[in-house]
Formats: sequence, structure tokens, C-alpha cells
Amino acid sequence: MPIYVWKGVNSYGEKRKGKIDAPNEAAAEAQLRKNRIKISSLKEAPKDIFENISFFQPKVTGKDVVIFTRQLSTMIDAGLPLVQSLDILGNQQENPTFKKVLNEVRMDVETGTTFADAMKKHDKIFDNLYCNMVDAGEVGGILDTILRRLAAFMEKNMALKKKVKGAMTYPVICLAISMIITAVILIFVVPVFSKMFASFGQALPVPTQMVVNASEFAKSQWYVILALMFAAVFAVKKFYATEKGHYAIDKMLLNAPIVGTLLRRIAVAKFTRTLGTMLKSGVPILESLTVVARTAGNKIVEQAVVRVADSITEGRTIAEPLEETGVFPSMVVQMINVGESTGALDVMLEKIADFYDEEVDQAVDNLTASIEPLMMVFLGGLIGGLVIAMYLPIFKMAAVVG
Repeated sequence: MPIYVWKGVNSYGEKRKGKIDAPNEAAAEAQLRKNRIKISSLKEAPKDIFENISFFQPKVTGKDVVIFTRQLSTMIDAGLPLVQSLDILGNQQENPTFKKVLNEVRMDVETGTTFADAMKKHDKIFDNLYCNMVDAGEVGGILDTILRRLAAFMEKNMALKKKVKGAMTYPVICLAISMIITAVILIFVVPVFSKMFASFGQALPVPTQMVVNASEFAKSQWYVILALMFAAVFAVKKFYATEKGHYAIDKMLLNAPIVGTLLRRIAVAKFTRTLGTMLKSGVPILESLTVVARTAGNKIVEQAVVRVADSITEGRTIAEPLEETGVFPSMVVQMINVGESTGALDVMLEKIADFYDEEVDQAVDNLTASIEPLMMVFLGGLIGGLVIAMYLPIFKMAAVVG
């Protein structure tokens, strides 16, 4: 849709200017007059040459969607019509990519499309869970309530991701530093010692010779090392993109020491929070489980949830197939069983999610506490080993001279 730049005077006699989206100049003029603007200048804004190239456009973040969801919920709760709310939020949106999406959603709603269906056209921003919950809110006439729950759910999800990223930052930084230090020692420091050792005229100790060989290989074949590293990353990504590879890597991560415990707790927290929010919002159980499976983020958990959905269609409870999967702890299964028996499954699921959010916090602290000494030992052993290997010939010569 074209963007028009305008200048004019409002009803209070104040000079104003701005931009407005409209299908044509006449529509833009009509919209401004509706807002009681006396137009002095109206023309189409120059087009951005990168407008249709997604790479150059800003990304829509989770924070953008959360803020939009909360604002929309407040406006609808205050009694504003949906189209008007979308128009206001679209015009005040600073992110041009998100602004364009909101304006397209508004136009679809104006032409009679449901709000959920309009958002489904933009699945990279509004996922299945979001659209399904909005659909339930529209059908039940509680869209403002659903949007509040969605915003709260997304905020907790973002907080969970932030915790995990924070836990992984330290080891990644340590690993990067160790690789840089090792490369500097091999490429710049070891060759200096190599020239000195060459003048000794004696065979070098095995550890020293290995380091010297590694240094010569790093200097002469650095491009091979870089190519192998990129090839390894590419191969892992390709393998992970396959069904079999995705399953194998996820299974390995879930069974890994320390990290596996954290990932299992995250999986349980995400499963219970998502399912509880959807059930509380009125989404049918089977539809909820389908969405939960798609958004699980882990192939093992996804297949477990799919088996649960299949079992429910056969008339079984949720707790039975969950226990059979072996992914979920027995305490979680028992609490879900109690929730089913009492008819308060959504409440029980939210309580489990709150509990496991705390468990994730504890697991992150344990992971950080475990990794710090391990990384220190790794770094100390690596750098110390290189230094000792370089000084072994010097110690040997000192012993001979002594």
C-alpha cells in the first residue's frame, strides 16, 4: 500500500505533518478529513528501493508482538472496535516491517476476514498457537481476555529463553577465548621457540614435537582448518534438518549429563504452560495438543505429545500415555491425573508450569556453577599443556648442563 506524506492544520489551528497509508490519494485525503485535518500538501512518499527485499528490513521481535498484544487487549477492553484499534496501533508502530503487517491485517479484517485468519497469512510473526488462541477468543467473545493471557504467556516464554541463553553465554565465550589463545600461541609464539630448538641439534621431546607439528600445520594449512570447521557446522545443520537427525540430536541432548536435566525441565515447563494456556482459553484438547506438538522445539517431546493425542482419540486419559512416553517425570504425570479427575486440568497445568519455571532457574544456576570450574580446568590444562611442552627442551638442556 502506498504511503503519503501530508502537511496541514488540525481543528485547533495547529500545523501538523505526518505519513499515512492509503490505497490511493483520494482515500488518503478522505482519511485526513475524517480526522479534521485541513490539508495544505499531500503527495506520495518516495519509494524505498529495499522495500521488497526482506534482508534489508528490520525483523519483528517477540517484544514487538508482546507490546502489540497488550496494547490491543487494553483497547478492546476499553470498548474500541477491532479495526480502529488495529489502525491506531499500525500507525504508531515504529518498526516498518511490523507496521506493514498490521496494516495488511487491518485491511483483511475490514473486508470481512476474521482476525485469526488475517494473522494466519503472516505465520512468521503470528504462530499457530497465537492464531488458534485468537480464534478461540473471537468465537467465545473474550478476545481481550485471550490477548492478555497470550501476552503473559509470551513474556514468560521470553524470560525462559533469556535464562537459557544467559546460562550458555559463559561457556561459549570461554570456548571462543580458548580457541583464539590457542591459535595465537600456535601461529605466533611456537615458531619463535621452533627456531631456537632447531639450533640445539637434538631430538625434541614427543609433546614438544607434537606442538611444533601442530604449529606448522596451522600456519601452512589454516584455510583447510577453517574449511573443515565450516564443513562440520554445515554437516551438523543438514543432519539436524532431517527427521532422523533431528530426533537423534534431540535425544542425545536430553540424555546428556547436566544439560539434559535443564532441557527436560524446560520441555516440561513449556509443554504445561502452552497446553494450560490453550485449554484455559477454550481451545479443544486435541487441537491444543496438535499445536503444542508443533511448538515443542524438541522432536522427542513432539512425538510424545503426538502419541498422547492419538491415545486420547482412543478414549484414554492424558496421564496414561504421558507416563508411557518416559519423557515426563512421574510427579508431573500424577498431578495431571489429579487435574483430569477433578476437572481442573488447566489450573493444574499452570501450577506445574510455575513449579518448573523455578526448577529451570535452579537448573540454570547448577549448570553455571558446574561449567565454571570445568571451563577453568579446560583452559588451564590447554594453555598450561602448551607452555609446558614448549619448555620441556629447555628443562632438558638445563639438566644436561647441570
